[in-house]
Amino acid sequence: MTRSGQEYLEGLRDGREIWLDGERVKDVTAHPAFRASAASFAGLYDLADDPVHRPVLVQGGVRRAGAVPRSYEELVARRRAFRTTARASYGFLGRTPDYMAAGAAGFAAAPAVFTGDAFDGAGHALAFHRRLAEGDLHTAFTLTDPPSGRGEDDLALRVVEERDGGIVVRGAKTIGTGAVFADELLVGTIEPLAADDTEHAVTFSVRLDTPGLKLISRTSYEERSRSVFDQPLSSRYDENDALLVCEDVFVPWERVLTYRDPATTAAIWWQTPAYLNFVHQSATRFWTKLEFLTGLAILITRSNGTGDLPPVTQAIGRLLGMVAQAKAFVLAAEASYEEVDGGRGGVRPGQEISFAQRIMAGELYPRAVQDVKLLAGGALVQLPASGRDLLHPELGPLVRRYFATPGHPAEDRVKLLKLAWDALGSEFAGRHEQYERFYHGAPHVYLTMQTRAGAAEECESLAQACLDGYGLGTTR
Repeated sequence: MTRSGQEYLEGLRDGREIWLDGERVKDVTAHPAFRASAASFAGLYDLADDPVHRPVLVQGGVRRAGAVPRSYEELVARRRAFRTTARASYGFLGRTPDYMAAGAAGFAAAPAVFTGDAFDGAGHALAFHRRLAEGDLHTAFTLTDPPSGRGEDDLALRVVEERDGGIVVRGAKTIGTGAVFADELLVGTIEPLAADDTEHAVTFSVRLDTPGLKLISRTSYEERSRSVFDQPLSSRYDENDALLVCEDVFVPWERVLTYRDPATTAAIWWQTPAYLNFVHQSATRFWTKLEFLTGLAILITRSNGTGDLPPVTQAIGRLLGMVAQAKAFVLAAEASYEEVDGGRGGVRPGQEISFAQRIMAGELYPRAVQDVKLLAGGALVQLPASGRDLLHPELGPLVRRYFATPGHPAEDRVKLLKLAWDALGSEFAGRHEQYERFYHGAPHVYLTMQTRAGAAEECESLAQACLDGYGLGTTR
């Protein structure tokens, strides 16, 4: 069954240990650093109760994102659900509940991958998927080791003890995007491990209120925002990123998915549809986010009175072309779908196109931001300090006179440019540009993977066929 937004918020009041700026946060739903963003996540849950959106978001009483797609048509239906969720935050909430729901569905599509030589986690993976789907849970993940890595003083998360009822883990993982707003965390490792590195080869899910578990939050852009008018995105859609620290955290066996098996710990991402499902969701969100930026550009040029200038129309055309590229990658990945386990695990988006989308997105987003900034020009620099200037009895008339353009009152124009700055030039915007560059990992990783997933042999054979078709004695 699906949960309401209020039920989701109540689930966050579980005594979890969240730290921000030297303070322990008692309730993320009430703290000024998190409450508005928590409410935005709650709003995503309430979408399922909307009679217009429910048929798109829900299938058989559970969220469509968490179902295993069995056909091309079901892939398309899942993408429509992703689009509905992405549009609710204009693409700025990335790790929404549908992200890990789709990943868990990928696990469930190929549970045999979780059966290793030393540990059989297949049943646990199926139970994990079932728990998320039936409980309508929001699960985040953290898979990256701290910068110090696994040196002499090992700080990376690892198994330090085995008990009858489970395992004890110690250490840290970084970049827990959206973790403070999650019901559960999936903790693991996505990069390959050495064959003998068994202590780090573990994947498990854990509740946020588990004793010994801490999340240390980065700066909250929400807390630094002055108002929704002045920072309309960062004040409401700051999904946050946090460092996970585990101080001898006990994990019951039933929540352990892989254990002391480096090969299996990596395989669950690449030999199941989990990672490709992640890309399906994120590519759909990216498409939506580029639509938003392009819409901003159109509104800004109209406000500036430059919309009919040939260089401006060309720049808008280039941005619309970027939107079409982002859309095309999503549709092509669906159209090139592949069967999972001979069809027994349903279907997954095409791997070659999905992997290529990671390259496109990381390179395209900074260009799109730059193009919109150029169209906005100096208007983004000279803005009133806050919307209160418009309401001030002495300053208000001056602001309204000097910030207006023909057909665009000052309040409307300032509102638009405040939104544009929050999306393009604020600290929140800087985080998003960096986020989109590295959303799918470092370029040296995904570019190398593309050489294996792409049609390299086909490309080579075509070029070789041309070479083989002529020689020194060939006549025209």
